[in-house]
Amino acid sequence: MLLSILVSIGFGHPAMLLARRLDLMDIPGSASHKIHARPTLLAGGILLIATLAVMALLFRSWVSREILVVLGGAGVIFLFGLWDDRKGLSAGPKLIGQLIASCFLISFGVQVHFMTVLSIAGYISPQIAQLLNILITLLWLIGITNALNMIDSMDGIVAGLGVIASAYFWGAARLADQPILSFWSAVLLGSSVGLYFWNKIAAKFFLGDSGAQTIGFLLASFGMMYSPLNRSPESSWIVPILLLGIPIFDTTLVVLSRLKRRQKVGSGRQDHTYHRLIALGFSPNYAVLAVHMAALLISLIAFLTLYLHPWIALVFFFFIILFGFAFLLWLERKPTLDDTSRGNEGA
Repeated sequence: MLLSILVSIGFGHPAMLLARRLDLMDIPGSASHKIHARPTLLAGGILLIATLAVMALLFRSWVSREILVVLGGAGVIFLFGLWDDRKGLSAGPKLIGQLIASCFLISFGVQVHFMTVLSIAGYISPQIAQLLNILITLLWLIGITNALNMIDSMDGIVAGLGVIASAYFWGAARLADQPILSFWSAVLLGSSVGLYFWNKIAAKFFLGDSGAQTIGFLLASFGMMYSPLNRSPESSWIVPILLLGIPIFDTTLVVLSRLKRRQKVGSGRQDHTYHRLIALGFSPNYAVLAVHMAALLISLIAFLTLYLHPWIALVFFFFIILFGFAFLLWLERKPTLDDTSRGNEGA
């Protein structure tokens, strides 16, 4: 973790130089939600991939077949994200890249397997169980990849969420006696700390689609690889969902809100959780802090469920889902920054 922090901080300036050479620049006003003051480099993805590559070369004995497959899939996500940062892709090519990366993982057996339990119990055939496993894997990988990309609406949000989620994956993997997953969770934690430094503290560059999507894909992959030791399979599956609960919440909020208002789901708008908190009177920094504190709280609950009886853990889980949905409905009724700006223009 410490070494990946040093590498990601040390590679900051080279990543910016390469981003400038590739003309990876986010221009203010190029979309309605791009309200930053000056042209800003999109170097987050380059820095993340460079850090992962260096750590893989230095610690080759920790690169298992499964990790190599995950890093290969993350590379596909990065390349399509880099293309998007450079040219600005529509939703179709982005989805194709995510499908390629997801199918790459599935083809090497990196996928969810819990529907196989229904097959063993005799409820469904093995073929149906595998089909369901593949569909859930695709939904999980593509959903979380896009969730981290969509929530990337303010400096430090995604990097901070990456720090929190990877830290808890690190701890959960250690408890589950999964040293390789624990090692790479620590690497992603260190990389996210470096990204947070350059994106939030130094404010030198944005993560871009190449950075945010790659973090999302890695976290989603780690969630599938996580297999708790001596923990109840009836409830341990909820841990990865809770660890990534805030991006899932934000994506659900945005999608439902835009469908309700008959807006394009993939359009760039100021209607995310962060924007709604600002519209409620939060300062930008406190809005980011509120998002991170919510992620931290839910992650603590996720760890708590590992030590509870399965049924009690599931009650906790569904209570969080119910509370989250109620809060979502309340927040959806509040004005967005888009609504506020239209009101000011009308005035």
